[in-house]
Amino acid sequence: QVQVVESGGGLVQRGGSLRLSCTASGLTFTNHAMAWFRESPGKEREAIACISWSGGWTSYADFVEGRFTMSRDNAKESVSLQINNLKLQDTGMYYCAVAKQPAIPADWEETSRYKHWGRGTQVTVSS
Repeated sequence: QVQVVESGGGLVQRGGSLRLSCTASGLTFTNHAMAWFRESPGKEREAIACISWSGGWTSYADFVEGRFTMSRDNAKESVSLQINNLKLQDTGMYYCAVAKQPAIPADWEETSRYKHWGRGTQVTVSS
C-alpha cells in the first residue's frame, strides 16, 4: 500500500524559513516524479514545484520567485521543500504528490497528473 507522509510544517514568523519533508513508501520511488502543492484559505490547490525521478530537473510555479527550493533523496525515498522569506500568503496546507511518470509532466501543474497524495502539513505564517 502506498503511503505519502508530509512533515515539517508549523507556525513561523513572516520572513522566516521552513523545510518541509515528504516520504513515499510502497512504490518504486525512482519511477515517479514528485511535486509539492498547497491549498490556501479560500483558494484552490495550486502547484509549487515538481522534480524529476533523478532530481536532475525541477520546475517551479511562477509565484515561487526563488523563495522555494525542491530537492529529493532517492536513497531515503524522500523529497523536501525549502521555503525562505515566508510571507503571510504562504499560509496553507502543503501537500506532497506522486506523479504517474518518472519525468516532469508537460502539464505538471495539473492535479490530474498525480496518482498519490499525502494528507498535508500545515504552514501558518504570522506577522
